[in-house]
Amino acid sequence: MADDLIGYAQLTQDALRQVVRGALQQALVRPPGDHHFYLTFRTRARGMKIADFLVQKYPEEMTIVLQHQYDDLFVADDRFGVTLSFGGVPQQIVVPFTALSRFYDPSVRFQLAFDVVDAVDDAPVETPPEPADNEGGTGSVVSLDAFRRKS
Repeated sequence: MADDLIGYAQLTQDALRQVVRGALQQALVRPPGDHHFYLTFRTRARGMKIADFLVQKYPEEMTIVLQHQYDDLFVADDRFGVTLSFGGVPQQIVVPFTALSRFYDPSVRFQLAFDVVDAVDDAPVETPPEPADNEGGTGSVVSLDAFRRKS
């Protein structure tokens, strides 16, 4: 078999991440209809901005749910950010799209899995600044084990 000099695997991963970006853009206020998102990402990936205590609690991967209770969602070309409450304390999380390992919208049973290669950052994790005035609700972290297909 010939060498893939174009890099189709990487092009495919990049295109799939754009699907997630588009879904998040449509949810800048709240997801439309019954849509809601489970986003799983590597907590130590290059470019992550997340509180130290969350990395300690979730040293490999973390899943957040964007449904009813989140604030300050933003979507950029290469990352997204959101403020969620953990134990009643609002925390901003900034996730590069390259840190995503899974995306799931249970309302339509749509899921994507991503290759996360060479994305671990050995540098200390940056703690985002405390948000100014936040009247948000609480967020939750859940495991996707219940949604995984059995092999």
